[in-house]
Amino acid sequence: MATAARDPLSTAGLDEADEAVRGTCEDASVCKRFAVSVGYWKDPYIQYFVRQAKERKAPEINRGKLVCECYYARVHGVSYLIKAFLKKTECNCQIVNLGAGMDTLFWRLKDENLLPRKYFEVDFPMIVARKIHNIKSKPPLSKPIMESHSGDSLLIDSHSLDSTRYSIVGADLRFSSDLEEKLKKHNLDIQLPTLLVAECVLVYMTPQQSADLLKWAASTFPVAMFINYEQVNMTDRFGQIMIENLQRRQCNLAGVEVCRSLDSQRERLLLNGWEAAHAIDMMKVYSFLPQADVKRIEALEFLDEKELFEQLMQHYCICWASKDSSNLGNVL
Repeated sequence: MATAARDPLSTAGLDEADEAVRGTCEDASVCKRFAVSVGYWKDPYIQYFVRQAKERKAPEINRGKLVCECYYARVHGVSYLIKAFLKKTECNCQIVNLGAGMDTLFWRLKDENLLPRKYFEVDFPMIVARKIHNIKSKPPLSKPIMESHSGDSLLIDSHSLDSTRYSIVGADLRFSSDLEEKLKKHNLDIQLPTLLVAECVLVYMTPQQSADLLKWAASTFPVAMFINYEQVNMTDRFGQIMIENLQRRQCNLAGVEVCRSLDSQRERLLLNGWEAAHAIDMMKVYSFLPQADVKRIEALEFLDEKELFEQLMQHYCICWASKDSSNLGNVL
C-alpha cells in the first residue's frame, strides 16, 4: 500500500512550532536562575545549565511570569507534591519528568537524600543533547550521577544518558509508544509506583495528544500519580492577552481549550484513566506556603503590581491525579 508523502509546508510549520516551544525552555531557565540569584529559593545547580540573565527581571516576573511561571509558588508547590509522593512510597518508586528542560530536581533530591529508585527525564532530543553536554563538562553535575551509579560504566550518546539512578532520554511526548520503548531501554520498571511530572508541557500538545499521553501513563503503571502545572481560566480577557503575547512569539498553545477552568483540568485527567483528580490555582498554592518564607521573599523586592500578580497566579494551576489502591494522590 502506498504511503502519502509528508507535506513539506506542514512539516516546516510543525518544526517552527516545535522551535518556539523549545525556546520556552531557555526562557524558563533564565528566569529561574535570576530568581535564585536574588534569593527566592536555593538551587546551587541551575548556574551550570544557564548563564545569568543580562537584563533585570521585574519582581512580578519572578513570582508570576506571564508566559510560563509563578516561579516561587510553582517550585514550592510542585516540590511539595513530589516529596509527599516520595514520603508515601518511602522512595521505593520512580519519577518520570516529562519535558524536563534544564530542571535540576535530580541533583536537589540527591542532596536531601530523597532520590527515588530511579529518576528519568524526557525532552526534545536537541534539549537533551545540550543538557548531556553540560553534565559531561561540569563536574558538579556529573559527580552526583557517578556517586549514585553502581554499574561498570555509564551508557551515553548524544541524545541519551543512562546510569543506575538517573536517566535522560530524547523523545517526542506526542508519540507514547516511542516514549515507552526508549524508557524501557533505560530500565523503566512499570511495576514500581511511578510519579510523572509535566510542567507547562501538555498545553503545547493538542488535546488529543495530551489525552493519549495521559491514557498511556494511566494504563501502563498500576500505581501512579501525575502532576501537571500549566495555564487555567484562559477564556477570560486576561487569558486571551496571555495567548496573544505567546502568538506574537510564534508560540501556539495547541492545548489551551482544556485550560478553560479547574473543572476542565480535573475532567481531562478523569476521562483518561485516572481514578482521582485535584486542581487548584496558584493563588491558592501561594496561600498554603509557609508564611514566614512568603514574608521573606516578599521583602526581597518591592512588588508594585499586586493586582497583576494575583491575576497571573489565578491563570496557572497545579493538578494532580492518582491511580492506585493506597490513595497516593491524597496529599493535602
